[in-house]
Amino acid sequence: MNGKLPGVRNELRKSADKEIAKHSQGFFKTGSGQYGEGDRFLGIRVPVLRKLARKHQGISIEEASRLLESQFHEERLLSLFMLINIFKKADEKNKKAIYTLYLNSTKFINNWDLVDCSAGHIVGAYLRERNKRPIYCLAGSRNLWERRISIMSTFHFIKNREFIDALKISGILLHDKEDLIHKAVGWMLREIGKRDIRAEENFLKKHYKAMPRTMLRYAMEKFPEERRKKYLRGKI
Repeated sequence: MNGKLPGVRNELRKSADKEIAKHSQGFFKTGSGQYGEGDRFLGIRVPVLRKLARKHQGISIEEASRLLESQFHEERLLSLFMLINIFKKADEKNKKAIYTLYLNSTKFINNWDLVDCSAGHIVGAYLRERNKRPIYCLAGSRNLWERRISIMSTFHFIKNREFIDALKISGILLHDKEDLIHKAVGWMLREIGKRDIRAEENFLKKHYKAMPRTMLRYAMEKFPEERRKKYLRGKI
């Protein structure tokens, strides 16, 4: 039984654009030694993929999981959009199945856009009322993308004004060597600040002198200019 996948892939090929693919190869750093080394692109914009995910909401978890193993970036991204849509309407059994699939498939969730669009909606949503130990394990991973999944999963908690785990994970990742982790942690701290500036500043006052500059700048993006300058000068 072929299912929906052949039709989905046919629609993807019809939407492909070589110029967009070429641009994406550079934008997502696919060159030798870069973080997206070897990734391949069809050349399809994100809104088109989201529309396709909505169109094919009847796709099964199994078929979506096969897309997640694709060599093409857009097929993996489409798979994640599909899994998110399924997850939102799923019973507990299927939510667990999607969560487990996600954590078993991190080698395919291997760029920042793939992580950022999905970690909160799947890992964060599943773990919100459960033991958070898995995201702490991910925070200690040698894999860049698993560490980014860890902090980005906390976005779901932050949106629900639950900051404890996001702050703890930020502390764990404070001395990470990767710029993409600095940016993600700074972003999540900024999101905390949007909801509770005191919670963010309490963390910053304790750690800002040791924080990577990029992380600190991302965290302070919405601060008044004079406040930012004080932090950057170490005068808080």
